[in-house]
Order: sequence, then C-alpha cells, then structure tokens
Amino acid sequence: MSTPVDGVEPSAGSVVDRGFFGHPRGLSTLFFTEMWERFSYYGMRAILTLYMTKSVLEGGLGFDEKYASVIYATYVSSVWYLPLVGGWLADRVLGARRAVLIGGIIIACGHYSMAVNSLPSFYAGLVLIALGTGLLKPNISAMVGQLYSDKDERRDAGFSIFYMGINLGAFLSPIVVGFLAQHVWFRNLISSFGFNPNSSWHFGFGAAGVGMTLGLIQYVIGRNRLRDVGARPEKNAAGDRAESIDYITIGLAVVGGIVGAAVGLYFGDAGIVSALFPAVVFFFAGYLLGTVRLLEGNELKNVLVIFILFLFSIVFWMTFEQAGSSLTLFADRLTQTTIFGWTYPSSWFQSVQPIFVISLAPVFAWTWQKMGERQPSSPGKFTIGLLFAGLAFVVVTIASMLTGGGRVSPLWLVFVYFLQSIGELCLSPVGLSTVTKLAPARMVGLMMGVWFLSISIGSYIAGLTTRFFAGNDAAVLTRAFGTFAAITLAAAFALLLLTPLIKKMTPRAS
Repeated sequence: MSTPVDGVEPSAGSVVDRGFFGHPRGLSTLFFTEMWERFSYYGMRAILTLYMTKSVLEGGLGFDEKYASVIYATYVSSVWYLPLVGGWLADRVLGARRAVLIGGIIIACGHYSMAVNSLPSFYAGLVLIALGTGLLKPNISAMVGQLYSDKDERRDAGFSIFYMGINLGAFLSPIVVGFLAQHVWFRNLISSFGFNPNSSWHFGFGAAGVGMTLGLIQYVIGRNRLRDVGARPEKNAAGDRAESIDYITIGLAVVGGIVGAAVGLYFGDAGIVSALFPAVVFFFAGYLLGTVRLLEGNELKNVLVIFILFLFSIVFWMTFEQAGSSLTLFADRLTQTTIFGWTYPSSWFQSVQPIFVISLAPVFAWTWQKMGERQPSSPGKFTIGLLFAGLAFVVVTIASMLTGGGRVSPLWLVFVYFLQSIGELCLSPVGLSTVTKLAPARMVGLMMGVWFLSISIGSYIAGLTTRFFAGNDAAVLTRAFGTFAAITLAAAFALLLLTPLIKKMTPRAS
C-alpha cells in the first residue's frame, strides 16, 4: 500500500508520478490529445462563419447572416451539449479511454467530409464533428481529474496546464487553417496546379482533419500512461452494466424535449433547425431533474453548487464564444487587416486569444499552486472571470462606436481578447476542476456533461449574434455589445454576493 508523499494523498498516478513537469505522466498524453483535437475544432471554427457568409463567387455558401447565425449557433451548441450523452455512455458502457478514441475517429471523419465541396458533405461534417466531440470532450477532462486525489493541491495547476494544451492548438489552427482558406498566395498556388482557387476553403477544412488524426496517433502511442484511469465500468452481479430503468426520469426527459421543440418552433425562424436546440436542452433538463431528485445529503449540496456555477458559466460563455460569430465578422468587416502594406487573413485574429492564454496559463498555474490554501475559492475565481469578460465587452462596445463606417485599429480586438483570456483562465480550468471535485463518483461523466451544457447554451446565444451584422449598422452593434457587457458585469456582482453561501454549502469548493 502506498503512503502519502509531500502531504499529498495517494491516488492513481498522483504520489510517485511527477514525470510531466511535476505532474502525472498521463497528463502529457491527454495534453497533446486535447491540443490536436482543439487544433481541428478551432481551425474549422475560425473559417466556418466566413465560409457560410461569403458569396458563391468567393467560394462560400452565400448564406445570409440570419440563416448562418442559426446554423452556427446550432452547431456550436451541439458540440457542447452532446458531451452529456458522451459522459453517460462512458460512465455506463464504454469507459472514458475508449470513448475518447472513438470520438476522435468520428471527429476526423467529420473534418474530412467538410473537405469535400458539396452541401450534403458540409452538413454531414458538422454532424460528425458534433457527435465525436460529444464523446471525446467530457471524458478526456474527466481522466485529467482522475489523475489526482481530491486533496492533491496540484489539481487546479494540472487543469491549467491541460488548458494550455487546448490553447496551443487553438493558437496554431487559425494560422494554418486560415492561411489555407483565405490567403491569396495559397489560392494562387493551388490554381497553378489546376485546382479552383475557391476550393481553398476545403483545404482548410481538410487540414483540421489532419490535426485530429495526429492527435489520435499520439493518444494510441501513449495509452500505457493511462492504464489507471478511464477504464470501462465493471459488470454487476447480473452481468449487466445498466441500472434499473427509472421511468420517472425518462418521462421528465421526454416531456421536456416535446416542450422545448414546441418553444423552438413557435419562436424560431428557421423551422426544424430552430426547434433542435431547445428540444435537446429541455430534454436534458428533464433528465437531470429526474436524476438529481434521487440525491440527498452532501451529494445533493455538491450538485446544487455545480448547478449554481452552471448558470453563471452560461453568462460567461455567452460573451466569450462570440469570438467565432460576432467578433469574427467584426474582424472581417470593421477591423483593419493590413500591416505595412501586407494583408493578413481576418481569421488570424482568433489566434490572438490563445497566445495570451499560452503566455498566462503557466503564470496562473504557478500562482494557484504557490498560494495553496490562500488562493481564492472556486466561486471567487468565477467572479473574477465574469468581471474580465464584462470589461472585454465594454471595450468592444467602445470600438463599435468608433467605426464610423470605416475600420478600427486591430489593437481594439487584441485588448478585448487579452481581457477575455484573463477571465477564461480564472473560470474555465477552475470550472473543470470543481466539477470533477464535487461530482458524485458515479456521476462524474454526467456532471462534466452538465458543465459543457452551460457552454452549449452560452454558445448558442453567442452564435445568434451574427445576425446583428445584417446591414453593418454600428448603432445596432453598440447596443448589442453594451447589453452583453451590462449582463456579464451584473452576473459578476451577483456571484460575489452568493460566494459565502456557496462556500458554506460545500467546503470542498473553496
């Protein structure tokens, strides 16, 4: 039996394993798998809105802003709510290790599908990427948490390092994918080989698939480092992994889905596409309500805290995820994209934020680890994250007021992304760590899905903001950005008031 070392409780790989910058060696495998998965995701996302809204003559799909916003919102939200299904499958059937592998394969197929120039393959690619991400995303994060014991003070630092891998992929991908999709030099190059220069968009989508493939290769090579985490669930005495069917939970889920679909059809403007997201959200809301009703004691308190943070997480991602929607069009249409006479792709702005995160993540990881028990509580870090997200939209509100029918300096967006990066590092890795810390052991995958559902809802709202650019009316943009700033700052203040209550409910969250 192992004994604690340096005051750290023993857990899978956390006592004697300090092979990756003082952390378990398995973190390196998960770090690079997530890096390449995020390379594929953010590379494709960097050009998705632009590809949909560019004219057919420019190689795009020619969608108007309103329809493109619904497609984008539905896609990015599905990428984040399907982890609920992926987490459940891993908890009950596949195990986290296998779910990550299968999910990565499906994601790669989706990107390669989008490399084919046809509308059916475009929609098929979006569906495949969403399904694959649903399997991979919650389970790779759950395995990071399983590398540490609950009392291991390296946990938050480990998630910050893991988060740096996410942003390393997010930094590289818009540069590579954006160059292939948009740059004149590459278009001339493929034209010289007899390709249609407008097919450059699909070279970009294909590059995203190559990135995911590289991630899968290193995941398989490093699988031995993950032997102690992410195993398949054991069979019970009856030889069945499934628990007894809870018909009340199923009934609540079905009723929720029907109500959500009706709401979407009534208020939406894109037919069945508008009904998809609310149907899924209400379905999972019913399922979660049915599941939580069976909890009691400390488990119930822990899950309630997760749901409180879930609400504030929605507000954060509502502004943050506009990087792929409204801020992408702000960069393309209202921001200068020329420096010293050289024009660069507007999609490159999406590499700015990851640069800041890569630079600051080690600083945050070192700070949390150095402070130890003196570091801010998890809800305290959430509050700081919301504050900086709100300030970022104060800045972009001012920038939208200065456009005056022209283009503003790129430094405005650089400053926006700097503020968002600080907020992201205070909230996102801490949120992942808090969920793995508070969730009941048998529900870790499901609770990780709940965390990603908050990103899904925030992303859906963010995706719809593309429609504010119809007509490029600066007054509309100013009002919209200002409203988002006010909501986010108000949420930060509200969470500040709730922090003492949260700490009292669950000391483990502090």
